[in-house]
Amino acid sequence: MRQAILALEDGRTFRGRAWGASGERTGEIVFNTSMSGYQEILTDPSYAGQIVTMTYPLIGNYGVNAEDIESRRPFVEGFVVREYSEISSSWRSTMTLDEYLKRYGIPGISEVDTRALVRHIRERGAMRACLSTIDLNEQSVIEKARQAPEMLGRNLVDEVTCGDPYEWSTEIEHQATTDYRRVLIGDEITTLDPVAALHETGTVEPLLEGGGFHVVAYDFGIKYYILRYLAALGCRITVVPARTSADDVLSLAPDGIFLSNGPGDPAALPEIVSEVRKLVNAAPVFGICLGHQLLGRAFGGTTYKLKFGHRGGNQPVKNERTGRIEITSHNHGFAVDPDSLKSSEIECTHFNLNDGTLEGLRHRSLPVFSVQYHPEAGPGPHDATYLFHEFFAQMREHRARLRHIVQTKG
Repeated sequence: MRQAILALEDGRTFRGRAWGASGERTGEIVFNTSMSGYQEILTDPSYAGQIVTMTYPLIGNYGVNAEDIESRRPFVEGFVVREYSEISSSWRSTMTLDEYLKRYGIPGISEVDTRALVRHIRERGAMRACLSTIDLNEQSVIEKARQAPEMLGRNLVDEVTCGDPYEWSTEIEHQATTDYRRVLIGDEITTLDPVAALHETGTVEPLLEGGGFHVVAYDFGIKYYILRYLAALGCRITVVPARTSADDVLSLAPDGIFLSNGPGDPAALPEIVSEVRKLVNAAPVFGICLGHQLLGRAFGGTTYKLKFGHRGGNQPVKNERTGRIEITSHNHGFAVDPDSLKSSEIECTHFNLNDGTLEGLRHRSLPVFSVQYHPEAGPGPHDATYLFHEFFAQMREHRARLRHIVQTKG
């Protein structure tokens, strides 16, 4: 049996069984409370620079498939589980999780007391760590953890964003994962259809009438399921790199602008915040996760690092406008300080019921809003898919307003 060691910067170590790739990785140690969805978690670019611990004790039992990927490749630095299942017992499985991690060079460690590890993170906070299957000397690995870059002040967006703009389509999705799909299913192409999820919170057909809206989506580490939702509503989607200027975005004549999720510290992205600030008066804007934080900073707010973050599919959030409680999917280690926002301009719309963290904001006069969590829920519950409907409605109103202006001038 191969051995592995997980060492934290404060000196705490955990020994266990090595699986996945052989090697050594450093990153911020975090935990996710989801019971399933490990493939979506691994391929979520927001986990770049992090070693992820799963709190659910059995991971890998349904293997890996071609449909549940959220980006072009996995972005986690390492994977920590209590028990790794060597057996994949799902009809959808085309590869074991062990084979998947080996393919992408990601080390894993199992037979770890993840309850003790998660309690330690909750008490001491997320911190730097090193996962090694090649160096088993505790002091050596601890020192490597201490030498790793800190998440505070770190820009990871430039490492995960796309290189060039592209139009989203099922064909683009296929091309983005061509090598992976060849390994799994040859030439067969399969994609998830989020229309069923949208039906849970409203009817899709009325939205599609008069649709065909053009959405320009910033890729700060965007998840495929977000793009699938927008496409299911009949939108044409142009995905642009994180450093795209506001002028270049507006030259595409968008009906709406989407600010995606992504990794790292939003305070490390002042140039991007400056471009976002130029866009809020031009078209409806919808932000998720990092996009929410960037909007908060664009409106003069500040952000701060949470002690251990929110990661999982069971975070309770209260919608202050409706009084409704939503169970939501999260992945973030930073948050917007609600006291730093001007209440005359910004309405704080959602709050986390566990710790009071601001989870949503809306401009009082502009068609601009954002949430800290993931309404597309890949993986997770679909309580918040109504937000895509609201974005669609804002684009419809924006187009009608422009049409009225043109007709009036004519």
